[in-house]
Amino acid sequence: MSSNPILLVGGSGIVGRQTARYLRDAHPDVPLLIGGRDRERANAAAAEIGNAEGIAIDLTAPDLGLGERSISALALFFKDDAIACLQFAQARGIPYMSISSGVHEIGPEVAAYMHKPNAAPVVLGAEWLVGATTVPAMEAAKSFARIDSVQISAIIDEQDINGPATDIDMERLTKTLPAALTVQDGHYLWRTGTDAQTQVVALDGREMPAEVFSPYDVLVLANETGAREVRFRLAVGESSSRRLGKPLSTEIIMELSGEDHAEQPLQIRQAVVHPEGQMPLTGLGVAMVLERLAGLSGQPVPPGLYFPFQLLNPARYLHQLTSIGGEILKLDAHSQ
Repeated sequence: MSSNPILLVGGSGIVGRQTARYLRDAHPDVPLLIGGRDRERANAAAAEIGNAEGIAIDLTAPDLGLGERSISALALFFKDDAIACLQFAQARGIPYMSISSGVHEIGPEVAAYMHKPNAAPVVLGAEWLVGATTVPAMEAAKSFARIDSVQISAIIDEQDINGPATDIDMERLTKTLPAALTVQDGHYLWRTGTDAQTQVVALDGREMPAEVFSPYDVLVLANETGAREVRFRLAVGESSSRRLGKPLSTEIIMELSGEDHAEQPLQIRQAVVHPEGQMPLTGLGVAMVLERLAGLSGQPVPPGLYFPFQLLNPARYLHQLTSIGGEILKLDAHSQ
């Protein structure tokens, strides 16, 4: 295990702070660097977390303004159009993770990896809430001998608090996304315009307008399950819990259909929920991936290109999910 600090670029934001708190609780002695463009804000976040230091990040400098300082792993919490953090990580052989790029923006990071495949592990982290969808879905998939369809419906409460970087990401991904990727009849297809408009059914049974969306989960679930139909739908509005007079929540409803190991039709519906919204789950996923990358849990991660799902231990992830207040609900098996 390295004694060098973990660098959180954008770590003073909401997701960055959640990540830092989980790392601090699990590993009190591991030093953290909270990096940002605003050093005062980074210092304040570092003081709040403890055993952490705030630093100013300069994305125009090859060393990011860090000089020769050693780092054990780097997580990036906002869109870095110059891929400066990735290039810095590759130059020094530092494991790297980002959580902002959409499927249509994957090219620069993948190309950078392809040109230096042996430099360091590179994690494309923008699975929905960083494992909160893929890990439970793939655990449910173990009950199937064949999976024909995977449908994901994610609901974000309109009052769910985001940081500025997250708001910018969501605006970019939901409003400027040129098309949404789906799998239909075994073919990857891009949905645009009215073809990308749909509906979801929330946990309380209410229909909500939604859009077809394409986080990395579409790629992960299509490849892992072999399903010929994969679709991810995103709705933003009043969550089921808030309509019942309770605090807002985030909902991820998963529906898998196919055949069980006895060759009988099988459908599983379940939902991942958290009473504090999307940010605790996102922070947890980032923290657990960083544990792997920094050598704090499991075997060292060799150079390669990864999704979070490939680095998360399912049993440990599900245990941690429930320990922070998340829950997996079993739902009646009927089509939405």
